Amino acid sequence: MSPVIGRGFLARSVQLSAIQTPIDPTLHVTVIKPSRGFGRLGLIELYGYRDLLIMLALRDIKVRYKQAALGIGWAVIQPVAMALILFLFFGKLMGLDAQVAPTPYLVFVLAGVLPWTLFESAVSASSGSVVANANIVRKVYFPRLIVPLSATGAPLIDYAIGFVVLMIAMAVLGVPVTGSVLLVPLMIASLLVGVFGVGVLMSAITVAYRDFRHLLPFMLKLLFFLTPVIYPVAMVPERFRWLLSLNPVGGTIAALRSAILGTPILYTDWMISTAIGLGALIAGLLYFQRVEKRFADIV
Repeated sequence: MSPVIGRGFLARSVQLSAIQTPIDPTLHVTVIKPSRGFGRLGLIELYGYRDLLIMLALRDIKVRYKQAALGIGWAVIQPVAMALILFLFFGKLMGLDAQVAPTPYLVFVLAGVLPWTLFESAVSASSGSVVANANIVRKVYFPRLIVPLSATGAPLIDYAIGFVVLMIAMAVLGVPVTGSVLLVPLMIASLLVGVFGVGVLMSAITVAYRDFRHLLPFMLKLLFFLTPVIYPVAMVPERFRWLLSLNPVGGTIAALRSAILGTPILYTDWMISTAIGLGALIAGLLYFQRVEKRFADIV
C-alpha cells in the first residue's frame, strides 16, 4: 500500500471512530433554538449590553458638543429661540396669549416646546442611527436595538438643561410651582415610550428605504401642528379633540405642561396618548426585529 493510500485510510479510520464514539454525558451541551413570541426581540439581552448602550449614548453627547463653539449652550438657545418666535407670531400677532391667561404665553409655549424638541430630536437621530453606525453593525455582533435607543441620550440631556431654564423663567415671571410637578418624571417616562416607539420604527424603515429620510422632516413638521404646543387643548372643538389623543405624544405633552404650570391635567388624553405610544413601540420592535436580520446586507 502506498503512503498516500495509507494516509487516506488512516484518516477515514479516525473519522469513523470519532463518529462512533458516544457523547460524554458529563459535557455541557448548548442547544440553540429560534425564539418565539416577544422573546425573539432580545429585550433581555439588552441588559447584558447595557454598558455598550451607555457608551454609545455618551459618545453621541460628546460629539454633539465637543466641537461646537457654544457647546452645551445650544441646548438652551434652540428651544428658547423657538419659543420667542412662537411668542411673537402666535402670542402677540394672533392673540393666543389671551387664551392661556393668566399664564404668560412665553412660559406656556416653552413648556410645550421643550418636550416636543425632545421628541423631534430623538426621532430624527434614531431614524438615521443604524445607517450612521454601518461600520459597527457590519463587523461586530451586539443587539442592534441598542443603536436607535442610544440616540435618545443627547436629546434627553438637552431637555434636562432646558427644564432648568424653564424653572428660572417661571420664577422670573411669577408662575408658581405646584405639587403636580412631582408627576413630571412619570410623564417623561410616558413620553419616552412614544419616542422609542416612533424612533425604533423609523430607524428600521430608513435602513430598508433610504429615501424615507427625506419624508421624515415633513412628517414631523405636520405632526408639530397636530400637537398642542402653541395652542391649548381647550381651543380645539370638542368633536375633533379625540384626534389629538391619537398622537403618540400629543396628550402626554399637554399633560406634562399642565403638571409643570399647575393647570388641570387631562388624564384621559394622557392615558390614551400613552397607549398609542406603547402600541407604536410594540409595532416598532416587531418591525425592527423583522428587518434586523438583513441590516448587514443592506445598511
